[in-house]
Order: sequence, then C-alpha cells, then structure tokens
Amino acid sequence: MFITDTFDLTGKTALVTGASRGLGQAMAIGLAEAGADLILVDREICETTQHLAKELGRKAMQIQLDLAELDSAGAAKIIYDAAGVSGRLDILVNNAGVILRKPTVEVSEQDWNNVIDVNLNATFFLCQAMGKYLLQASRPGKIINIASMLSYQGGLMVPSYTATKSAVAGLTRALANEWAANKINVNGLAPGYFSTEVTLGIRNDAKRNEATINRIPASRWGRPDDLKGAIVFLASDASHYLHGTILAVDGGWLGR
Repeated sequence: MFITDTFDLTGKTALVTGASRGLGQAMAIGLAEAGADLILVDREICETTQHLAKELGRKAMQIQLDLAELDSAGAAKIIYDAAGVSGRLDILVNNAGVILRKPTVEVSEQDWNNVIDVNLNATFFLCQAMGKYLLQASRPGKIINIASMLSYQGGLMVPSYTATKSAVAGLTRALANEWAANKINVNGLAPGYFSTEVTLGIRNDAKRNEATINRIPASRWGRPDDLKGAIVFLASDASHYLHGTILAVDGGWLGR
C-alpha cells in the first residue's frame, strides 16, 4: 500500500453536523471527494450539499433537527439510526456551532445556555454515542471536533463561544486518552479566520478587515475549501497514530 492509499475513504460513512453551508459543507464535500458517503445533520435543509455529494457518486442523506434541543438519548438515536441506514458509521465530524457577540454584562442566562447547548452539550452527547457505538462493535473510528482560534485565545465580547471552544479542545484530549487504545482517533480541527457568513461583519468593515489580514501571515482570509485536506487527513487511515491533537488551519495566525 502506498501512503496515498491511506487517504482513501471509499466505503466509509461520515456523519457531519452543520453541513448545509460554509465550513461544514466544504468539509462534507471534501470527505465525499475522498470517497465517503454522508449523513448530514442540520436544522436547515442540506439540499445543495446532498446534490454536490451525489454528483460525486456518493450517497448522502439528511437528518434534520435543531442540535440545541439534543440530549443524550437523541444523540444515541442519531448515531444508531445513521449506522443502521448506511450499514456502518466510521467518521463523526462535530462542526455545528453558534456564536453570540455581546458585552458580557449583557449576556442573559438564556443567551449563555443557547451557545452551550449547541457548541458543547451536543458535541459531547454525539461523541459519547459514537464512542459507545464503536466500542460495542469493536470497530476503529474517527471523531473530529471543530474547535476554533478561541480554543487558544480569549476573543472579544464572545464569552460563551470562547468557553465552549476551549472546552471542546479539552474534551477532545480527554476522549482521545480514553479511547486511543481502542483504535478510536479523537482529534480536533481549529479553523482560523475564514470567509463565511459568520465573519461577514468583520470583512465588511474596512479597518477590521485590513487589521485581520495584516495579522495573518498568509495575507488572506481562509476559504472553506482550505479545510478539505485537513479534514480528510484526520478522517483517514493516514492519521491512525494521531490522538488528542487540535490541528490549526489558520494561515499562520497562531504562529504570529
């Protein structure tokens, strides 16, 4: 086997949350380009993502739900239903997330809980269910949690988002320690500053846009497709000895 063969995901199934657009859509399509069939979880319709995947000759189905309402029983149902429909489940990508920009003194209890529910609770419940499925089946698998630059930094007026993304990085390391011996790889991917709807406000502000680009050694915003290589690596056999790592795809931001 050549090293290039280890990146092939043919015959595997990946479940990706928040896959209707943006980074989640790009990562899902990257996995499909590498050969994986897809289970897409989103509160919005993933019609475009499904169409793109099917054009590649991959199967793609959606489970439509709001992850803010997910509990442990619901997560288990998602994982086992997905495995039942597809015949197998090899890869979990916890991408879905929400961000609230507001001065800390104005953050309500409901504001706080809304972000915690999606970014942290849903991620944990899905990891837990996926781990249980893989352990019961004695199968190897890949869990990839999407972290952030704010897993490392504090940010400004995003206390709930920073708290959750810091927790996601810690959770990733904790689960990797627990499951690595069972050939379950748990790693994270931390995107830098990317051109998505989330960053539209910054990019439309001339001063903030210039300041951001000047801070990025690559001298440009990331494009969603820039994550395809990293997500395929983490989902493939090429990363079989990688456990508990948070891979930053940030144009050099953290190294500055």
